[in-house]
Amino acid sequence: MKQIPSIVVPIIDNGNTATKNLFELLENKKVIIFGVPGAFTPTCSEQHLPGFIKLSDQIKKKGIDDIFCLSVNDKFVMQSWLLSYSDGNKIKGIADGNAEISQSLEVTSDKSSNFMGLRCTRFAMIVDNNAVIEIFIEEAGKLDVSSAENILSKL
Repeated sequence: MKQIPSIVVPIIDNGNTATKNLFELLENKKVIIFGVPGAFTPTCSEQHLPGFIKLSDQIKKKGIDDIFCLSVNDKFVMQSWLLSYSDGNKIKGIADGNAEISQSLEVTSDKSSNFMGLRCTRFAMIVDNNAVIEIFIEEAGKLDVSSAENILSKL
């Protein structure tokens, strides 16, 4: 079973950014982490993140403490992206700028052909006290198994 790594990254929470150890932050919590190839990219911005914003209350009613969106972007981009949604504060951001978490969880994707470099693939995972209980990795170009609707159905 995969574990969340002990890596310090910028976390965006309600428009504020603080550098935290992800492992310590998630201790004794049940969370959803979903990953997107890039903030402000079409599918991520129009479907993936909005789906989790829309269903966040229903997901939390199923015993989830927090919902995190991870992207291989810097903290400024992640902060701006979340702030661009009226309810963006329902989701916390993980700015995995160096792709350290993505590499540790083996969810990287080489997007060099699109001039984006190393990114994370589209995924969602259910995490309980830092243990990855279930992970849903999308096929390229798809948004099915990692959608908020699918994750809600798995809780």
